[in-house]
Amino acid sequence: MAKRILVTGGVGYIGSHTVVLLMQAGYDVVILDNLCNSSVSVLGAIETITGSRPEFVQGDIRDETFLAKVFSRRHVDSVIHFAGLKAAGESVGKPLVYYDNNVSGSICLLDAMLKYGTRTLIFSSSATVYGIPKKLPIPENHSLSPVNPYGQTKLVVENLLESLWAGGQDWRIARLRYFNPVGAHPTALIGEAPQGIPNNLMPYIAQVAIGKRPSLGVFGHDYETPDGTGVRDYIHIMDLARGHIVALQHCEAGNPGILTVNLGTGKGHSVLEMIHAFEKASGRTISFEFKPRRPGDVDASWADVRKAFNTLGWQAMLGIDEMCLDAWRWEMSSGSVTSGGR
Repeated sequence: MAKRILVTGGVGYIGSHTVVLLMQAGYDVVILDNLCNSSVSVLGAIETITGSRPEFVQGDIRDETFLAKVFSRRHVDSVIHFAGLKAAGESVGKPLVYYDNNVSGSICLLDAMLKYGTRTLIFSSSATVYGIPKKLPIPENHSLSPVNPYGQTKLVVENLLESLWAGGQDWRIARLRYFNPVGAHPTALIGEAPQGIPNNLMPYIAQVAIGKRPSLGVFGHDYETPDGTGVRDYIHIMDLARGHIVALQHCEAGNPGILTVNLGTGKGHSVLEMIHAFEKASGRTISFEFKPRRPGDVDASWADVRKAFNTLGWQAMLGIDEMCLDAWRWEMSSGSVTSGGR
């Protein structure tokens, strides 16, 4: 009998791509999403890609009565937890909203897991927990000092998971610290379609390339980097989704514990490098203009990924050419559906 995986936030950007790989790997998937930053139409795209439609329940993980119904009506073997707000800039102005969604929601979910005997969890964390890098590449044992409420909420949940594991009851937990997910499914049926002005670089570049926006603002060109623009570790969404599958399989192997790993490529690319790569993929010229640095932005950040390889046998396989090509196909696709959040 196939193992049943509950995926919170499973209609969002990272969640939907992970659901596709879970279903293709033979798992029975149940998606739980409140659709605050995504669209139920993603389910049709998932069905087109995989040949079957995942079970979907609409609701909020902060609703304890709703969660009780979800867990009591079906046996859940494991949970992959994406649900939460994720815009670092927005979190500065709305810290209470972020703590309520990301921390209170996670507490409600973990309480339901305790009550109904589900002890395997893959948690969607973030490299923002590291704050300003003190060394590069960034290893998992780097100091943790997030500089915005979004990153702080991720760290609070990480610490809560550490306490749960230390308290016993045979928890199997993986905390996955993402760097910068980009790209789309190669079918161009699902991808990142943020609501309003994009917070991330790649969808903004794509919208400039297709003519939705006049130009891209490049914040800072005097960083201590080869071309003066900020350097980040960009990872293809399909590599990131695959990381969740191998982390789940690691936890399912039967050894209680808590695993913390970076998911990135281990390489950094500058903003200008990404612009030029997208120009190559799209055949379009990307108009941009330099603007002042933003508070809190760092010169460079990329992952030390040796632990993911040594522990999970996982490494990123796709480079910036594939990232840009898939993102461009997604942007051009007239059949695209919205996968805004996680």
